[in-house]
Amino acid sequence: MSASQTLGGPSRCGRVLGPSLDKIIKNAAWRKHSHLVSSCKSVLDKLETLPDAALPDPSSPLLGLSSSDADFVLNPILLALDSNYAKVADPALECVFKLFSAGVVRGEIDGKISDSIMYKIVDSVCKVGGIGEESVELAVLRALLSAVRCPCVLIRGDCLLQVVRTLYNIYLGGLNGTNQICAKSVLAQIMLIIFSRADEDSMDVSITTVSVSELLEFTDKNLNEGNSIYFCQNFVSEVMSASEGVPDLKLSQPVPVSQNGESKDEGEEIGSEKMKDEVELCPGGISSKIREDGFIVFKNLCKLSMKFSSQENPEDQVLLRGKTLSLELLKVIMDDGGSIWCSNERFLNAIKQFLCLSLLKNSALSVMSIFQLQCSIFMSLLTKYRSGLKAEIGIFFPMLILRVLENVLQPSFLQKMTILNMLEKIAGDSQIIIDIFVNYDCDVDSPNIFERIVNGLLKTALGPPPGSTTTLSAVQDITFRHESVKCLVGIIKSMGAWMDQQLKIGDSDLPSGSESETSAESHLTPSAEDGVVPDYELHLELNSELSDSATLEQRRAYKIELQKGVQLFNKKPSKGIEFLIKTKKVGNSPEEVASFLKKNTAGLNETMIGDYLGEREEFALRVMHAYVDSFNFKSIDFGEAIRFLLSGFRLPGEAQKIDRIMEKFAERYCKCNPNSFTSADTAYVLAYSVIMLNTDAHNSMVKDKMTKSDFIRNNRGIDDGKDLPEEYLGALYDQIVKNEIKINADSSVPQSKQANSLNKLLGLDGILNLVSWKQTEEKPLGANGHLIRHIQEQFKAKSGKSESVYHAVSDIAILRFMVEVCWGPMLAAFSVTLDQSDDRLTTTQCILGFRYSVHVTAVMGLQTQRDAFVTSVAKFTFLHCAADMKQKNVDAVKAIISIAIEDGNHLQEAWEHILTCLSRIEHLQLLGEGATTDASFLSVSNTEQSLMKKGTLQNPAVMAVVLGGSYDSTTVGVNSSRLVTPEQINHFIANLNLLDQIGNFELNHVFAHSQRLNSEAIVAFVKALCKVSMLELQSPTDPRVFSLIKLVEIAHYNMNRIRLVWSRMWNVLSDFFVSVGLSESLSVAIFVMDSLRQLAMKFLEREELANYNFQNQFLRPFVIIMQKSNSAEIRELIVRCISQMVLSRVTNVKSGWKSVFMV
Repeated sequence: MSASQTLGGPSRCGRVLGPSLDKIIKNAAWRKHSHLVSSCKSVLDKLETLPDAALPDPSSPLLGLSSSDADFVLNPILLALDSNYAKVADPALECVFKLFSAGVVRGEIDGKISDSIMYKIVDSVCKVGGIGEESVELAVLRALLSAVRCPCVLIRGDCLLQVVRTLYNIYLGGLNGTNQICAKSVLAQIMLIIFSRADEDSMDVSITTVSVSELLEFTDKNLNEGNSIYFCQNFVSEVMSASEGVPDLKLSQPVPVSQNGESKDEGEEIGSEKMKDEVELCPGGISSKIREDGFIVFKNLCKLSMKFSSQENPEDQVLLRGKTLSLELLKVIMDDGGSIWCSNERFLNAIKQFLCLSLLKNSALSVMSIFQLQCSIFMSLLTKYRSGLKAEIGIFFPMLILRVLENVLQPSFLQKMTILNMLEKIAGDSQIIIDIFVNYDCDVDSPNIFERIVNGLLKTALGPPPGSTTTLSAVQDITFRHESVKCLVGIIKSMGAWMDQQLKIGDSDLPSGSESETSAESHLTPSAEDGVVPDYELHLELNSELSDSATLEQRRAYKIELQKGVQLFNKKPSKGIEFLIKTKKVGNSPEEVASFLKKNTAGLNETMIGDYLGEREEFALRVMHAYVDSFNFKSIDFGEAIRFLLSGFRLPGEAQKIDRIMEKFAERYCKCNPNSFTSADTAYVLAYSVIMLNTDAHNSMVKDKMTKSDFIRNNRGIDDGKDLPEEYLGALYDQIVKNEIKINADSSVPQSKQANSLNKLLGLDGILNLVSWKQTEEKPLGANGHLIRHIQEQFKAKSGKSESVYHAVSDIAILRFMVEVCWGPMLAAFSVTLDQSDDRLTTTQCILGFRYSVHVTAVMGLQTQRDAFVTSVAKFTFLHCAADMKQKNVDAVKAIISIAIEDGNHLQEAWEHILTCLSRIEHLQLLGEGATTDASFLSVSNTEQSLMKKGTLQNPAVMAVVLGGSYDSTTVGVNSSRLVTPEQINHFIANLNLLDQIGNFELNHVFAHSQRLNSEAIVAFVKALCKVSMLELQSPTDPRVFSLIKLVEIAHYNMNRIRLVWSRMWNVLSDFFVSVGLSESLSVAIFVMDSLRQLAMKFLEREELANYNFQNQFLRPFVIIMQKSNSAEIRELIVRCISQMVLSRVTNVKSGWKSVFMV
């Protein structure tokens, strides 16, 4: 070995080249490669003479060599690569890899300077991959990756594109699966390198290593040959780490290059008008070389992803794989993308122009992997760059996601699962959910995305409507239902998390002026928590503006009213216009109404517009005149003028209506073009003729079509008795027959109602027909070209509207509107699912959903919604019909307890439902233990037996519970004709065992926790508890004192609250004690007086200062009952209680004496 140690002399370059050249000499065939061998030998001799540290030559591609020496030294490597002989090419490729990874090569390698030796070498490396040897393929991959990775070499322009193309070819035609996966991984790694550098505009960046298993997430699993993934991961990591420590100057200060000269000679041609665009977008026409390359690569990837198979070969698998690979690489770029995509206008426009167009064109394909990739890329755009792509997301969200979500009957299972998983991710990021609502649902020009997500999830959760035919199997349907419930739970959970976060931020000691900081914080924290990269725009606040909820409230209300008006208009136009004028959505002058109809506000039905414009009523007539007068037909051809007029509405069917519109049109046309016809009459007749010809030529029902001579004959003598020139009429005829006059969007296709309203909202009727998932393979997009152009125009049009302003909100009031939209669907989805399903996972999800919903609605103070959710959970506890209880009902009981503890401060009136549940649990537990019921103490005849004795079956208390009642009745009057069977009792006892999961500790915790409630909440809590206790005591079959005892406990726990709160509590309590103390049942009254006595003793322990009236207030119930009670026993009891108190607490009684003497 010692010989090869010294090969190549002392210089660094020689140490790399020597061993390889030696190997080439050994492997070469003497006769065939004699030239190569001699050149290797002369280079080895030359290297021996080079010193270790020569003076650097800035123009030389190799470290420590002069330019001419470098060319001479590298020549044999080039020859070896060009030899097309694997044994020689292998060591040469190894040598190239070492040159790059050791950092010996430096400078720029660009296709423009094609005579540079390094360019030739890279070019040959690219070509040698085609020899057809597996080992050579891998060596090429290694050499190319190290070349791009090397931080002191910048591979640029054509050369870079050629590297990418070579890797593409190895991926598409590699000799084995492992090599193909390797090529894909190397490509992905190269993308990370290029765009990490572009992001920081520097060569000196840290680069993440690509994860091979993630690359195989959607495709190419079939290529995996056992341990290919492991092999490729190591392969990439080795190359990446080999070139880590390069002690060399970086190309960190790239020369700014003028853009105009730069990307003109790229690999693929681009229309010159696009180029002009780009030049203007780029600030000052200057961009660094690094960014220039990134831009070109991105643009070419997008183009590759838009290649469609030709008609001769529609099943072109290679093309499909190439397209898929491009999308995968775009996904890698977007997932890893930094702030450049938002901060740099040019890169943001690249997403809008190229990437969005690619998503648009590919959305018509039914290939699953492409669909998944599109969703994944879209998800990246949504999480990171939504603020810069407002209009684009507004179009893609309905197109990609909502369309699949809303298809309940015949969805593709995999597609819909992809969408549901994606929605689950979206739901996990609270900021995205809030942003979607604020920017789309509160924006007049945008679709209601949030509302449609929630409603789509509800439809999916309820499954196909009964009686409809569906392509889903039962298992698939259940999977969909579970997933959609999960998404809904995720959404409400996120809303709660965002609310808590804002409240926390709101409570921290921020001066009121720092509103904007709060918002920025709020934007970043939730996303960061969820491990999602926050939206970059928010740092820059480029075009995002902080909206307070008041303006949003107005915008949301405006939008809802406007939509209501539009719906009215589509049923009865005059009513709709009336409503819109009344609610001030439209001005009341004909001109304003006309412009409202003309700009075709989202959702207006074109047929109805035509209908309205043709009306006889005076106002509608004036609107029609204003509408036609708003067009300028100056020097427009007659046929084109009619086409222009009819682009915004469909002509009504009634002849008189058409007549009125055409009459006005003729007048306007002649006014704009005074020399066209002798009179407006001529124009009017001709216009009518044209309309008839249009119907005749393009209606499939008309069998005998009008010929040109018929048309000319029909229009004889219309010009004041003279004829119009024949060639003029002939040209008009040809124009109409060739090109039908029709309204702008091709909405003549009838569609289901829901889709229709959506498409109108987007003006997307056309594209959605193009995209309906006909399960055919790819089609060339020729036919749909104009639709795609139509959408691109929409993108451009929207960029000027309110769409382009991105709103950021930090005021939690926005949640009110969100809850208004989503509470109904959520309540329905959770209730129905909980009712129908016994699957533990699903029911747990629903119960979680209820808990989060209660949390949001309670904290936001939305009473109706809060009570709806609380009552639903309370009903699902099934405590009112315990014989039917299952595990899910016990889970609901646990939920009730945790709601009481977590959201107690905000429950207000809803406490009543919760306390009723607690009371019922305690009742059932007592029955289960067979303890004597309270009734036996409270009723006069004490003859009842305990539950477990033989006669229990007909014990009224047990019968009442076993037979069960409705939720609202506390107990049921026992109907003697229905006896309880032993089976029912056994079933009931089994269910009581389920309730053992809830111990006394949990029950008592709710009451003990009352000390922590705030002052408003404790009063509400006491009120509710009094109500429940009243119901318990008045029960005809089974009076109980559970809540009464708890009231005493609570008064006891909360006695140390401040006087103001305590006196409010006591007002409620004393009224309750009085009304119960005067009750019919003596034993109940006695029990109450005793409770009151205990409390009074406790209360009198506290000192009272002079001139206060608290004690007097406290002892008042004794006085009132004494005055009003008819029962001698009670009055006697009161006297005994009072005397006992006075004796034991005489020193503390102050203002209380007044009450004592009154007794």
